[in-house]
Amino acid sequence: MRTTLKNGFLFALIALVCSFSSNILAQPQPQTKTPAKKVESKKEEGKVIHLNKEEFLKRVFNFEKSNEWKYLGDKPCVLDFYANWCGPCRMISPFLDELAEEYKGKIYIYKINTDQERELASMFGASSIPLLIFIPMSGQPQANRGALPKEEIRRAIETVLLGKK
Repeated sequence: MRTTLKNGFLFALIALVCSFSSNILAQPQPQTKTPAKKVESKKEEGKVIHLNKEEFLKRVFNFEKSNEWKYLGDKPCVLDFYANWCGPCRMISPFLDELAEEYKGKIYIYKINTDQERELASMFGASSIPLLIFIPMSGQPQANRGALPKEEIRRAIETVLLGKK
């Protein structure tokens, strides 16, 4: 029974992410402040943070305890599903480092290695990488497959995550 619920949830989450993948910049989501516990340390501010499954469950979404999507962070985030062998992933990596510093204290940028975290990659349908998922404080995540120019990533951060027009 538990496996069936988990599989059903994973399918629903993948469908949700895929449904937003072609419409990332079309309509910004309204932003509201949601109190949450702070999980970032000062040494992580302004840096890209690599996540494993355990950290993902604490910082982003605990799919083992809940079937309903609820972002756990205290700031919006970008999830970057990547692999070390992926050329387009390596191409956008410096952009994400720069944007993490630029938006220091406003957002998190998390990286998830699809070769090491296969369960997370499978959950989000990260069979084609890079996969960037923009997670606002409220509302649904929005995804984009493929390498984006730095300015398009910045525009998505501004509109989807920070609610600016």
